[in-house]
Amino acid sequence: MTLSVALLGTDLIGQARTGTGKTLAFGIPVVQRSVSPKDPDYSELPQGKPQALIVAPTRELALQVSGDLEVASRDRGLRVLTVYGGVGYEPQLEALETGVDIVVGTPGRLIDLANRKALDLSHVHALVLDEADEMLDLGFLDDIQKLIRMTPETRQTMLFSATMPAPIVALARTYMRHPMNIRAESSYENATVPATAQFIYLAHDLDKPEIIGRILQAEDVGKMVVFTRTKRQAQRVADDLVERGFKASPLHGDMAQVAREKALTKFREDKIQVLVATDVAARGIDVAGVSHVVNYSCPEDDKTYVHRIGRTGRAGASGIAITLVDATDVHRWKMINKALDLPFDEPVETYSTSEHLFHDQGIPPGTKGRVVPPAPVERKPREDRGERRSGDRPAGTRNRNRTRTRGGQPAAASGGEAQGDAAPAADGERPAGANRNRRRRRRRSGGSGGQGGDAQGTSAEAQAPADA
Repeated sequence: MTLSVALLGTDLIGQARTGTGKTLAFGIPVVQRSVSPKDPDYSELPQGKPQALIVAPTRELALQVSGDLEVASRDRGLRVLTVYGGVGYEPQLEALETGVDIVVGTPGRLIDLANRKALDLSHVHALVLDEADEMLDLGFLDDIQKLIRMTPETRQTMLFSATMPAPIVALARTYMRHPMNIRAESSYENATVPATAQFIYLAHDLDKPEIIGRILQAEDVGKMVVFTRTKRQAQRVADDLVERGFKASPLHGDMAQVAREKALTKFREDKIQVLVATDVAARGIDVAGVSHVVNYSCPEDDKTYVHRIGRTGRAGASGIAITLVDATDVHRWKMINKALDLPFDEPVETYSTSEHLFHDQGIPPGTKGRVVPPAPVERKPREDRGERRSGDRPAGTRNRNRTRTRGGQPAAASGGEAQGDAAPAADGERPAGANRNRRRRRRRSGGSGGQGGDAQGTSAEAQAPADA
């Protein structure tokens, strides 16, 4: 629907459900209208300056769009560069210095490179804003306006979005010239893909990992994306599934960019089955073979719900979307249900043992939520727990019970030294041997000398236990 308009250089606003091919709807016109190094008039252009700019809200979407454009432009020899945060500047700066034809990036890093005078947008003939409503939600409106002002007024502007909130409409009116609005669907209320079967369950938070573990063993299950509300929850659920024997990996904002790219690559290459992600992956991620999407926590609103479940049922394929609603989120789900005109106003109370769960998802009877036995808890032997009997004190260790008393009597001691101290209290005689000599030397080192010091020390020795 867009190709005939976009190839003419007309500004356009494209609105369609997720998974309907928006990337090539703007990608093909951008590639076709860019001057290739194979063209004779390529030398007349400013060498190495970008001819087209595509702005995406997330790093993952930018990488995906860039990959699609590289495939589409391979025969034309166009150079495509992806720029995003979370990685070093040096490779991106070197690529820009060498020269690029199409730049795909996130708003923050694009602004940084432009401020460094490394990114020159003054020769851009095409500007694309992909998932514009998501960039608005993420607070990129100011950055987008700055980027638009860096491009020529004669550019072609294409804006693609699943929804059209008022700020996006205002942005289009300000910076677009007589845009053609192309809507592939009759209304946003029909934004969910008909080929995606939806199930809404009222589930307890502690039972959710067991439910997911059993669904992973259902018939015809392929890859699964599990969406959580928080980064910590994503990490915890992924670790739980790994402990149950499933190949799972988290994907959230606290992970380094290299780790996020590695997790997505493994997911695409079928090295892991489950990707546990926050909403950072809800937009635009296109991975073949995703049969199930599970909302571990209820989405915040209807737009988030649409984009989450849009990770399955893409390009005409069928899929299954399961939403696990907590008792505290029932009201939020009812608002989503009403906004999308769905028939799930009352979620069914569901446990991992519920018969309707097994029937709905095609789970074989008797299936448990783990494929490996739980790791045994090691208990240390009694003698290894740091417990020590009274006779086990190492030689030379100070006996701290020498001067302690119980019930007004001297404490029982484990060594002969304490017994020597207690003897003067019983018969008034001074102990002989090494103890006497050691105590006499201690008194002398304190500054007392002669026999007077010895007698004073002896008196103190004899009285101390009695006073105690």
